[in-house]
Amino acid sequence: MAKIIDTLGKYLIVALITLAMFIFFRSVERKPLLADDNTSFVRAVVTQNDNEDLQAEASLDSGDSQKVVLLIKSGSHKGETVDAYSLNGYLYGANCKVGTMVIASLSEYDGSLSANVYNYDRENEIWVLLAAFFGLMWLVGGKKGFNSILALIFTFATVIFLYIPLMYIGVSPFIAATASVVIITVVTFTLIADWQMKSIGAMLGTVFGVVVSGIIALLFGHFGHVTGYNVDDIENLIYVGQNSKLDIGGMLFSGILIASLGAVMDVAMSVATSLHEIKEKSSDISAKEIFKSGINIGRDMIGTMSNTLILAYVGGSLGLVMVIYAYSYQMHQILNMYSMAIEIMRGISGTMGIILTVPITSLINQKHVTTRYITPSTQLENIPYSITGPAILNI
Repeated sequence: MAKIIDTLGKYLIVALITLAMFIFFRSVERKPLLADDNTSFVRAVVTQNDNEDLQAEASLDSGDSQKVVLLIKSGSHKGETVDAYSLNGYLYGANCKVGTMVIASLSEYDGSLSANVYNYDRENEIWVLLAAFFGLMWLVGGKKGFNSILALIFTFATVIFLYIPLMYIGVSPFIAATASVVIITVVTFTLIADWQMKSIGAMLGTVFGVVVSGIIALLFGHFGHVTGYNVDDIENLIYVGQNSKLDIGGMLFSGILIASLGAVMDVAMSVATSLHEIKEKSSDISAKEIFKSGINIGRDMIGTMSNTLILAYVGGSLGLVMVIYAYSYQMHQILNMYSMAIEIMRGISGTMGIILTVPITSLINQKHVTTRYITPSTQLENIPYSITGPAILNI
């Protein structure tokens, strides 16, 4: 019963933290950046396409458009039909056939409704994929899998409700990222491993590794003349910065803290858990030996986790890599492209954070190695007394 109460209390605290972040998110005033043209995005289905056979064969790069009739499935105009145009493009529009589910942009002027097909409606597929993902995590992981789902949702909420608004109102991106990392780390490890010494050691190791990643990236950016202004969509970001207090230059480096968090948490928790198990099996092991064990365990993980982070960045910039290959860029040109320098900085700084997480987590946990776990039923007579009562030594 006490364990159930502790678990419910833990969930309640997480819920209250999430609620507080949501209230903060709602309190931030955002200046409208788009003209108020009465445009809304709604779900719709194609009910008529007179030239379906002809237009289905049209090339996407031809610039042709389809004229279709849509039945609106959501919003204030639900149930109405409207004529719409769908541009054949790679990023917007859809190859419409009767029955195709789409997202339409509706504009209303003087009682007249006009519409364009924005894109395919993928919402059902996304929800099914998320349900399968969460279901598989719960099925395989059991209670820990369920807690992992909660931790993942909390991480997403922290990024959206805290990290992004903090930067928007002018807080240093590095400070905003560090605060978010601390909160995510503490809540995640508490949900998954409870509040015990191995999770505390993993928390400290994680925060250290992530902050080191950010510092390394800052140093590289300073000496390599790379800032947050050298990224894609900089025009949109500058417009946002002009209408808010956003520090665009620091966004790039704070993002590295968030991006490397998952891999660093994995390494820190694995090392801390392994050392905890070693202590349980060999209570007389020395602090030096436990530190060496942590290093040996970490060495086996560094290679795979480094690949995880590096390949994640390579996969995200695969289009850039293909362009470089196809156009046969020269080496000096490749290494000094802003986009390539940024990807190298992200991958290397994050990986260095992972590497340094191993010794710092081992160092934090080794101080508890020689501490004996003493219970009243075993060596009560050997427990020393202090002014505040019996000194209970725990790990």
